[in-house]
Amino acid sequence: MSEQSEIPPYRYTAAMADEIERRWQDTWEREGTFHAPNPTGPLADPGHPRAGAEKLYVLDMFPYPSGAGLHVGHPLGYIGTDCFARYQRMAGRNVLHAMGFDAFGLPAEQYAVQTGTHPRTTTEANIGRYREQLRRLGLAHDERRSVATIDTDFYRWTQWVFLQVFNSWYDPDAKRARPIAELIAEFEGGNRPTPDGRPWAALTVAERRAVVDDHRLAYVSQAPVNWCPGLGTVLANEEVTADGRSERGNFPVFKRNLKQWMMRITAYADRLLDDLDTLDWPEPIKLMQRNWIGRSQGAHIDFATSVAPVRVFTTRPDTIFGATYMVLAPEHELVDALVPAAWPDGTRDAWTGGHASPRAAVEAYRKAAAAKTDVERQADTKDKTGVFIGAYAVNPVTDTEIPIFIADYVLAGYGTGAIMAVPAQDERDWAFAEVFDLPIVRTVQPPEGFAGKAYTGDGPAVNSAAPERGLNLDGLEVADAKARIIGWLEAEGHGSGAVTYRLRDWLFSRQRYWGEPFPIVYDETGAAIALPESMLPVELPEVADFSPKTFEPDDADSNPETPLSRRRDWVEVELDLGDGPKRYTRETNVMPQWAGSCWYELRYLDPTNPDRFVDAENEAYWMGPRGEGDCGGTDLYVGGAEHAVLHLLYARFWHKVLYDLGHVSSFEPFRKLFNQGYIQAYAYTDERGAYVPAEEVVERDGGYYLGDTQVSREYGKMGKSLKNVVTPDEMCAAYGADTFRVYEMSMGPLEVSRPWETRAVVGSYRFLQRVWRAIVDESTGAPRVTDAPADEATRRLLHKVVDGVRADMEAIRFNTAIAKLIELTNGLTRLSQTPREVAEPLVLMLAPFAPHVAEELWHRLGHDTSLTYVDFPTADPALLVAESVTYPVQVNGKVRGRVEMPADAAEADVRAAALEAVAAVLAGREPRKVIVVPGRMVSVVA
Repeated sequence: MSEQSEIPPYRYTAAMADEIERRWQDTWEREGTFHAPNPTGPLADPGHPRAGAEKLYVLDMFPYPSGAGLHVGHPLGYIGTDCFARYQRMAGRNVLHAMGFDAFGLPAEQYAVQTGTHPRTTTEANIGRYREQLRRLGLAHDERRSVATIDTDFYRWTQWVFLQVFNSWYDPDAKRARPIAELIAEFEGGNRPTPDGRPWAALTVAERRAVVDDHRLAYVSQAPVNWCPGLGTVLANEEVTADGRSERGNFPVFKRNLKQWMMRITAYADRLLDDLDTLDWPEPIKLMQRNWIGRSQGAHIDFATSVAPVRVFTTRPDTIFGATYMVLAPEHELVDALVPAAWPDGTRDAWTGGHASPRAAVEAYRKAAAAKTDVERQADTKDKTGVFIGAYAVNPVTDTEIPIFIADYVLAGYGTGAIMAVPAQDERDWAFAEVFDLPIVRTVQPPEGFAGKAYTGDGPAVNSAAPERGLNLDGLEVADAKARIIGWLEAEGHGSGAVTYRLRDWLFSRQRYWGEPFPIVYDETGAAIALPESMLPVELPEVADFSPKTFEPDDADSNPETPLSRRRDWVEVELDLGDGPKRYTRETNVMPQWAGSCWYELRYLDPTNPDRFVDAENEAYWMGPRGEGDCGGTDLYVGGAEHAVLHLLYARFWHKVLYDLGHVSSFEPFRKLFNQGYIQAYAYTDERGAYVPAEEVVERDGGYYLGDTQVSREYGKMGKSLKNVVTPDEMCAAYGADTFRVYEMSMGPLEVSRPWETRAVVGSYRFLQRVWRAIVDESTGAPRVTDAPADEATRRLLHKVVDGVRADMEAIRFNTAIAKLIELTNGLTRLSQTPREVAEPLVLMLAPFAPHVAEELWHRLGHDTSLTYVDFPTADPALLVAESVTYPVQVNGKVRGRVEMPADAAEADVRAAALEAVAAVLAGREPRKVIVVPGRMVSVVA
């Protein structure tokens, strides 16, 4: 007889799991089981089981649909949110849980460049594949709410949000965004002065536009940007890695001056920083945002020159007496005007870089600096280079001339692009001063015994007095010295106290094809004009060539030409924007991939609304504040920590603009953030260092072997190149989706990374088989349950598990919840039949983790509807009180006995019983001390 024929006909196997899972997935889809009712609109459903109930909005960071599909690491967070959402539905809440796709992106465009396949064709095929894989896992999403950022109906509203930003300005007095029309009205009414003081009516049309555009939250700028020829586009600072290469593709990135769209996110720096305190986010993520925003308090100080003052920002104005030279970024706007025709008398040879004139020295140094990335320029380990520009500035407190250098470690895009160099208090400045033989003056007293060079700590000020100017900092500690020098600078007109930020405005345009077109045209003067909402969406046209003109990965001087710019019949258009038909030119850059992901959580709320990006009542219901001081937003947002700055910061900015303009009721988009860990995998290499298929490696004799060849094991990412990818499809085929779900949730805490071990999956498989056997007769398929009451021990175990699982589910401790279910299931194996009062709660508690088999068992227990909205079990408090307690009894720190006592036993009785239990150990000795910890233990000191 074959092994297959010996399997009981109703045993839970992979084949049975496959049939059960697909059948229930079809049922859920057909019946709209997971549809969440809105308060109003087409998705409202007054007859829904949770209509009018307390809401809960659970959100995943939606995926980019790559061609490779999912591996087992990708669904970890999705399964986690699904388990949480399923539990919360059973706990009585109206749960919104949807899944969409962040579908614009470079990979599809690069594939289009290589193959000629339209990015939409590739992306939609990938989305279809992802939908199949996610459906196979039994994820309980409201499929009606699914969106993809490439859907025209979606990016119409992305363009609309852009217009809200473009048509707004930040009022620093009101500390919020306001419509541009209100700014213009203030200028027209004389309530706000123009930059040069002339009346608004005296300005030309072009001048008025320029003034208004300087205030917009979205604006065009000619500024240094991160140019990546290898990708044919510019990148935001956040998209450049620490070694100065593109995060996508690892191409070199160069600084170039290009005309680009920018978002004035810096206007929101304080609110983005301060409102972090209202969020329930992991502290490391908050810290990363705080550091990225980088608020610094200090002073702006003006150093006079022959041309114009050079302004610096410093967090240590108290050290100004030690400023013995200045350094400007090579690109600083005053350099060209300051450079003289010849070297001044007394210029040291070491300062000239070997050049005959200051201009030659500056040009040569600039060329060398342009070939470096920002990271390379700022590396602490590199040799300090620079060149004297032939000019001097005046230190305002000493009234002495100090030389001005340019050096590549100062960047034009950070601060003012200039620093006062205080070598005695800054290690980098000290190193520079040593190279160029510049004076070093200590202005902070180091502690006794300090033998180093630059001293960067606190201490009293020294060498910091100018009595003739009424200034003396000597002896003051840092805080007092700062306050005094700032007061003096402001009184004398040399500077002022200031706050600056590391955060820079968001570079918002890309020289690509596959992105949202801007709803912007330019008139004959080159002015940017917003299209009216009635002309949205601006759809992407078809193009014959998806590649940018320049694709020379290492050519810093290459120039971008966007694919859209070659469609002249689309670029040059005749429109009537209210003053008759005119010719306009469209914007040929596109928005970055981040645009759609800045607001997608709002579209899930009302995805079919053709008139608004979200109905106000629906938004207030799902994301509105819970009370005074509450920030509002989604109730749970789950995703990777790698989005700590990019996506989360940008989304917060857009949301705050929408809040200021009255479009949303919450001032933060994501109230609670949870970062899931990662699933990593072992990979194996042979003696050549080549990776071998991980699934073919076996462990024996303390080593790892591919056939008879020993291989080496390493631990890290899962990927095709490492030949260690395991897909959820494989796991579903081998064990079923429910087993895969249970295994991923039981591997460890959801927030902790863990190694994948295929051989360990069988443990979760056997657990589900035991649950099945506890309820279903494997020979007949009939329920093996009894309506007779459970015995006292089983009932108490059940209620202990119910209480623990409820607490674990609320706290997202899925691994410990599953451990409790395993304990309960194991407790049933001794019974010939499972009491219904235990079987039904077990199935309901299992449902969030293994929903398909739970639905099947619920059905076999005689129920004809889904368990999705059945109340989650609740423990009886009376059954949580233990009847007796077992006390371990320690003698001198070692357990020497145990006594079982009634739970309400008096302490004296516990003491007496414990001493009797260890009487032989004490051997007649009188204990020095007996400590009874009620309900826990007894400690005896002999």
